[in-house]
Amino acid sequence: MARKPSATKINALAKRLRDAQDTGAPCRPVRADLPERDLNAAYAVQDANTRHWLEHGRRLVGRKIGLTSAVVQTQLGVDQPDFGMLFADMAIPDGAEVPAGAVLQPRIEGEVSFVLGDDLDMELATVADVTRAIDYAVASIEIVGSRIADWDINIVDTIADNASSGLFVLGNEPRGLDDFDPRLCGMVVEHRGEPVSVGAGAACLGNPLNAVVWLAREMVTRGRPLMAGDIVMSGALGPMVPVTPGEVYEVRINGLGSVRAAFGAS
Repeated sequence: MARKPSATKINALAKRLRDAQDTGAPCRPVRADLPERDLNAAYAVQDANTRHWLEHGRRLVGRKIGLTSAVVQTQLGVDQPDFGMLFADMAIPDGAEVPAGAVLQPRIEGEVSFVLGDDLDMELATVADVTRAIDYAVASIEIVGSRIADWDINIVDTIADNASSGLFVLGNEPRGLDDFDPRLCGMVVEHRGEPVSVGAGAACLGNPLNAVVWLAREMVTRGRPLMAGDIVMSGALGPMVPVTPGEVYEVRINGLGSVRAAFGAS
């Protein structure tokens, strides 16, 4: 059995990822410095950075769920999603410019995001618990990025790197769960009026609510339960789209309206 990485090793890998963001120079993968496919070690790196950022004044406002596509899970050799932290300074207003360099190697995904009205701190949360706890849903854009050079990642790298999170944009048309169908809602990402990614709610673990159930259970297990007011980005409804600097992308989701991200020229 591989030896558990030391706290010194975990903190050094966390700093490697922070330094990559601070300098704008992507770093080498972290997987070679951790036991092979050790997800708990990868989450330990992520948590070291979470603690660092909280101690330095960042505010935790929610979570993002990744790897909700069965195809992507198969590609990475995993059988479950992953998660990362959302901080208040990662939020970009609908249509506002995303400064060049704010996210390393940016790509975007169209997602359904939920805002919780009640805590989800019980063990083994059910769909009924999640449905009751959700206040509303909005269309959203996740601007993913990798602090690891050339997106040369596996599951350990992406988890350690806060699930490859960057920034996020929430739409301005909140809807209750009675107002749209999370499973059947269609999604399209448009660039210059042309579709560049399409999908539907069913692509996200069969239903975005299933992804929230998984996250709620996982966060209780890991000691950071979801609380009232938290934002939950439930996972991509279609393929990631590479970003062209200076361009605008719009995500439309049936029943939830649209949301835009404008990228500054490099």
